[in-house]
Amino acid sequence: MASSSQRRRALPLSCVVIVLLILAGTGPAAGDKTSELTVFWGRNKDEGSLREACDTGIHNTVIISFLTVFGHGRYWADLSGHPVAGVGADIRHCHRAPLHRRRRQPLLPPDAQDVADHLWHAYLGGGRHGVFRPFGDAVVDGIDLYIDHGGSANYDELATHLGEHGGILLTATVRRRAARRRRIHVRFYDDRRCSYDSSERRPFYGAWLGWTARYANASVHVGLPAAWDAASDGWINPAALVFDALPLVRGTPNYDGVVLWNRHFDRRSRYGQTIKGML
Repeated sequence: MASSSQRRRALPLSCVVIVLLILAGTGPAAGDKTSELTVFWGRNKDEGSLREACDTGIHNTVIISFLTVFGHGRYWADLSGHPVAGVGADIRHCHRAPLHRRRRQPLLPPDAQDVADHLWHAYLGGGRHGVFRPFGDAVVDGIDLYIDHGGSANYDELATHLGEHGGILLTATVRRRAARRRRIHVRFYDDRRCSYDSSERRPFYGAWLGWTARYANASVHVGLPAAWDAASDGWINPAALVFDALPLVRGTPNYDGVVLWNRHFDRRSRYGQTIKGML
């Protein structure tokens, strides 16, 4: 039998980025089909507080980013200079706010159970003695797996363990592959093979059709940069988004909205405010 140290060396370092979902307010009436607007928060200390992001009333969902998991019980919460102490109160505030609502390697299965347990007790509805809760007794609504590289099999393992607790909104922000989720945020930026180009829309539209067909039972969201300099490519000016890009994707029944990267750029460009009423 291999020693514990030998077993540790046999396991490659696991690293996955996890983000925490906040939803608040009341949703549209049943039967109304409205597009959601989601934004990432926590990437720049100059973007304002989480409370301020919720109070704009622009976004249905705010994604707190990032919690990095390195495996073997090691976790790193990175809010880019935001003081963690006030985030718990902001989460509780956001639950009351008038939102309209609605090279990394994959985790190994032995790590997946540990990560799921940590997320449950540190950020969700658990509370095991000895597990530090960075946001106090505030509870986030769900978990987003920000998948930049690697396959989906071991993320499925993590999703299965999280799903055992019930009542958790589980989503994935992906480039080209994804595990099975109820809600998927597809990144149409930082990848010229699928980013929007007004002179050649087939890569963008073809990628969209592929995602929505493959995950027909999930709600699929278009991930876009909130400013021209927020990503290496993929920015769409608001007029082109509303009158050209969105008509392409609205025809699919599981289109459900737009996800913006990120609050810092959105606050500066007012991109979300500009497009919100036209989604």
